[in-house]
Amino acid sequence: MDEKLPPPSPEEQEQRLEEERITRRTFLMNVGIALNALVTLALAVPVVAYVVGPVLRRKDYLAWVTLGNASDFKPGETTLVTYRNPFSDPWDGDTANVPAYVRCAEPGNYTVFAINCAHLGCPVRWFSESQLFMCPCHGGIYYADGSRASGPPERGLFTYESKVENGKLMINAGQLPTLRNRASAGPCPGAAVPKTPALVTRIETCPSTESRGTSASTIG
Repeated sequence: MDEKLPPPSPEEQEQRLEEERITRRTFLMNVGIALNALVTLALAVPVVAYVVGPVLRRKDYLAWVTLGNASDFKPGETTLVTYRNPFSDPWDGDTANVPAYVRCAEPGNYTVFAINCAHLGCPVRWFSESQLFMCPCHGGIYYADGSRASGPPERGLFTYESKVENGKLMINAGQLPTLRNRASAGPCPGAAVPKTPALVTRIETCPSTESRGTSASTIG
């Protein structure tokens, strides 16, 4: 006959229960730590990407894109062109097609304007009859060289960095030119050089109003 093992003593039973409780508690604690780590990681990744993304992207978010043969843009004409964003994905579809205006002032002299108004970014339209760019949103108007003519914008149209290589007109694209990136680092087209205000050197009495004690300033 098989010998039966004696039942465990109360002390042994208590010890086994304690070991099981510790094992369960440790397991649940590890599971909780793992879940907390996953939640923290999920929350941290977008924040880190938002903070570090612009720094890392700044080096590779611009690429030279061909707009066409330089000879296709005639002197004195402004042409609407479309290029494909070099950093688009296949599922972006038509949203990755970016319009721009090419102005050929003279042979070999090209300026590529962003289509967005410098006020709030609405797309401007070119009117060859009046030789003006006009914004339909708030009435911003620009001259043919992109400089501001009237309306809410405080500056001219933004321009792309461009070059002619092997007969092709190319722009440094990937992000729209704005005041915050190097695509708009050039001066505002047609902007006047600011003048230093003159200083008042002395105050003299105005002859025509001497009897009333009115004074006029002499600017020098």
